Amino acid sequence: MQITTFGAIFGLFTAIILIIKKFQPVYSLMLGALVGGLIGGCHLSQTVEYMINGAKDISPSILRVLASGVLAGCLIKTGSVNKISEEIIKLLGTDKAILGIAISTMVLAGVGVNLDVAIITVAPIGMYIGNKLSYSKISILLALAGGGKAGNIISPNPNTLAVSENFNITLSNVMASNIVPAICGIFITVILTKLIIDKGSKFEQSNILQEKKEMPTLFRSLIGPLVSIGLLFLGNISSVSIDPLIALPLGGIVCVIATGNIKKLNNYLAYGVSQMQGVCILLIGTGTLAGIIQMSNLQNSTITVLEVLSVPQFLLAPISGILMSLATASSTAGATIASSTFKEAIISSGFSALNGASIVNAGSSAFEQLPHGSLFHTSAKSVNMGIKERFTLLPYEIMVGFSMTVVSTLINIMFFK
Repeated sequence: MQITTFGAIFGLFTAIILIIKKFQPVYSLMLGALVGGLIGGCHLSQTVEYMINGAKDISPSILRVLASGVLAGCLIKTGSVNKISEEIIKLLGTDKAILGIAISTMVLAGVGVNLDVAIITVAPIGMYIGNKLSYSKISILLALAGGGKAGNIISPNPNTLAVSENFNITLSNVMASNIVPAICGIFITVILTKLIIDKGSKFEQSNILQEKKEMPTLFRSLIGPLVSIGLLFLGNISSVSIDPLIALPLGGIVCVIATGNIKKLNNYLAYGVSQMQGVCILLIGTGTLAGIIQMSNLQNSTITVLEVLSVPQFLLAPISGILMSLATASSTAGATIASSTFKEAIISSGFSALNGASIVNAGSSAFEQLPHGSLFHTSAKSVNMGIKERFTLLPYEIMVGFSMTVVSTLINIMFFK
């Protein structure tokens, strides 16, 4: 039995409203899925079956996200992420401090650190620079967020894992396909940051880490993520293909060995699980809603609307990623729902699976920072920013996300379509 478009949209809006009202996101998504199925004309038992099937479909991504927690936990707890970001800032110097902050966050997100955590990690350095150079809080946070967004679309993070899984494309190919859009995202971030460098409140005092923790050397810090990335790209140059389920944990273990922390491995694994369990739980809720949307007429209705408005069907790829990130305020949830729901329509428009995965992934970065998601709040706290001032930054972050989506779309149209 097919669910009506109205039912799917009603369920999606139910979930959005509940999330905005601070209801638990995973239960909001599950309740939205249940309401959408019932309103859309399904019986209770059929609705539950669709929800369960949707959650089942997302389970491979959940396993890979859990595996990525090994690498993320080891990089963070060994101090490797701090060393990498510190060295980038030091290399570029004070004159290019904003670029250094953006690149640092991009690199951390790009090697598999959760976007929220990447921003929180580099924030103390950003706050120190902001205080020293009298830069505004919103300019520093834009450098952090813009760099993180750029890294997130070329990373083994949950959003990229989800689109590669749903489009059945090798993760390394999806990561590599958005390198140029990510670089453009950094470029746009730096330009926009310069425009607001004196706007808003300033940092009152230096907040850089007061206790200097011992960190590994740069080589020891980099070897773990380089091993993971190398293993992921191995399938592109040889017949050996290493799944992220293996490559990401191996990189974490190499990181621990290289930094001399093998005895602390269990503690680091526990930390990695704690960082990823929220994402995994969110993915389960996302899967239930995706299951309802997949079994609805929403895909056909969207195509019909595009035809009525004379919008080319290939724009369904960026539009779906953008709209789902708008609905969920999450690149992970947005990429998951868009790629699972609109995959067939995107491919039928003339794009290859890799084209579609790349564009959807970039599009899901557009609205991930909205207030009904976690990034809005965690990023504000990372630089001690008030909620009112945090809202003023949203248009600039959206411009960064849109610029990467536009570039990704144009590249895939001109060179690969």
